[in-house]
Amino acid sequence: MNPIYLDHHATTPTDPRVVEAMLPSFTKWFGNAGSSTHEPGRMARRAVDVARQTVAAAIGADAREIVFTSGATESNNLALRGAVEQGSGGRRHLLTVATEHPSVLEPLAKLARNGYDVTLLPVVPAPEPEAGLVRVEQVAEALRSDTILVSVMLANNEIGVLQPVDEIGRLCRQRGVLLHCDATQAVGRMPVDVDRLQVDLMSFTAHKLYGPKGVGALYVRRRDRRVPLEPLLVGGGQEGGLRSGTLNVPGIVGFARALELCRDEMAAEHPRLQALRDRAFDGLRARVGNVTLNGPALDRPGLRLAANLNVAFSGLDAESLLAAARDVALSAGSACGSSEPEPSHVLRALGLSDAASRSSVRFGLGRWTTELQIDEAVDALAIAAQRLRSMLPLAF
Repeated sequence: MNPIYLDHHATTPTDPRVVEAMLPSFTKWFGNAGSSTHEPGRMARRAVDVARQTVAAAIGADAREIVFTSGATESNNLALRGAVEQGSGGRRHLLTVATEHPSVLEPLAKLARNGYDVTLLPVVPAPEPEAGLVRVEQVAEALRSDTILVSVMLANNEIGVLQPVDEIGRLCRQRGVLLHCDATQAVGRMPVDVDRLQVDLMSFTAHKLYGPKGVGALYVRRRDRRVPLEPLLVGGGQEGGLRSGTLNVPGIVGFARALELCRDEMAAEHPRLQALRDRAFDGLRARVGNVTLNGPALDRPGLRLAANLNVAFSGLDAESLLAAARDVALSAGSACGSSEPEPSHVLRALGLSDAASRSSVRFGLGRWTTELQIDEAVDALAIAAQRLRSMLPLAF
C-alpha cells in the first residue's frame, strides 16, 4: 500500500488530465519546435505558442515575457546571475532574505565570492504570530545607492510564510532597483499577478502544481521597463536568446494545462486545504502532545499558505519519527536540503535551537488529500511518537 502523501511542497503527482494533454506531444506533435520547414515542427511550435500564452495569462504577463527553463532552480540562477552579469553599472550590492531557497542563496553566495556585496535580511523570530515575515521597513533601510537587485520569495517552501512582495515591489520601483521573486510555492496555490506584485523577474515550475518535472519558467518584464539578462546557456538562441536548448514541448504543454486546472479549482481548493491543515494541527496537539507550530500563526490566512504546516515534536528526532511512521510520506525540512546534516536554515532564522529544528516536520497538503488521510496520518504519528518517547529516559 502506498503511504499517505503529505509532501506536496517537495513535488506533486502529475494530474492525469495533464498527462492526457501531454500525450499528443510525444506522438502527434513530436517535432522539434525549432524546425519550421515541415509540419511536425510547425505543429510543435504552435503547441508551444499556445502554452506560452496560457502560462503568461495565469500570472498576468505577456507571452513575450515567459522564458521556459528546466525548472525553478535554473530560473533563479538565470534571474540572479543573468541580471548581474549583464552589467551592474558599477553597483555591487544585492539584497535578499535569510530564509530564501538555496537556489537563490547559493547563486548569491557565488556572486559574493566574485566581489559583490550581499545582504541577508533577518525575519520576525518565533514565537511571534508573524514569525518568518520580513518587514518592508527592513528592506527600505537596507537598500543602498549601489543596490542592483532584491530577491524575495513569495511563499516559503518550509514554513509557508507569505512575504509582502507587493509592498517591496513598490519600494524597489521607487528606488530604481530590480526585484526578483521566487514564486515556486505560490503559483498555482494562490492568485499571483506580476503587475500587482510589481516584480521584474519571477521564477516558478510545473512539478509543484501537478505538472511534469523538468520544466519551469522565468518571467522577465518587458512592457514598462525591459530587464536585460545575460544567458547562462548559449548555443542555439532559443527563448529569445535567453535560454538555448531544444524546447521540452510535452513538458511545456503539461505546464500550461496544469496551470489551467489550478486556476479553475483554486477558489474551492484554498478553503478545503486550510480546513484540512487546521484539522491536522488540532489532531497532532490532541493525540501527540508537546507539538509547537513553526512559522506564522494559522489564524492569519494572509500570512501563510493554506496547505502548509510545520511543527516541532518536542524531544523527538524528526528523521526517527518519520522512519517509525512509514505509512506517511512527510519531510523533515525541505526536499533540497533533506540530505544535509545541518539543521534547516529557515528554522534557524526563526531562532529555533538545533534540537528544535531537528524535531520539526513539514506537511504539504494537496489536491487529493482527504479528511480520512489526515486522521490516519495523525494516528500513525501519534503511535510512532508514543513508541519513541517510551524509549527515552525522560517522560514527555
